[in-house]
Amino acid sequence: MISGSNSKRASTSQGDIAGVVLAAGESSRMGMDKPLLMYRGKTFLENIIAALRGAGVERIVVVLGHNAEVIRQRVDLSTVQVAVNHDYRRGQTSSLQTGLQALAINWPDGILMCLVDHPLITSDTVAELIQHFKLRGSPVIIPQLHGKHGHPVLISRKLFDEFVALGPDEGADKVIHKYRSETEFVEVSDPGILFDVDDPESYRNLTSEAPR
Repeated sequence: MISGSNSKRASTSQGDIAGVVLAAGESSRMGMDKPLLMYRGKTFLENIIAALRGAGVERIVVVLGHNAEVIRQRVDLSTVQVAVNHDYRRGQTSSLQTGLQALAINWPDGILMCLVDHPLITSDTVAELIQHFKLRGSPVIIPQLHGKHGHPVLISRKLFDEFVALGPDEGADKVIHKYRSETEFVEVSDPGILFDVDDPESYRNLTSEAPR
């Protein structure tokens, strides 16, 4: 079990909040690698990384799995840390655990868990979530638009050990639901938090009528 709760940490410009981008899945419903899909001249991965960087997030881990080498060859990931989840078929929880393991030597105060199929998130939204975390220190912070919950989700390091301890058949929601009463829901004006690109139809919708 990874244990980093008491490790020494270096500070960053955003209170040591790291980004963890989960991009390891097989994209079976899409039929092509979602990290490499294009939107406004950039891949999904590049759009998400740019949103995090624009909000001042310095530490970014991109978790790859399926076709990892192909993705690394086609996307410049030289400015981020890449972690490969060789057990990506076990599901999203295993990728989150891989991302946390990559950060374990020097735990951040929290992570922004970003899904590669949500490429429309904005720097303003990321910065707003971080600001709420710095002010209140909630264990989980979730953006919402008109009451609908979206991504990315900001998770306090207080919960990291619990995520790491999850079994292969347990989802990350098991931990998040445990802290439901302490979760902060932040109302934002960003429709990108809800735009999930998971199949060819949703990708067509993205490229034709995505929220501006």
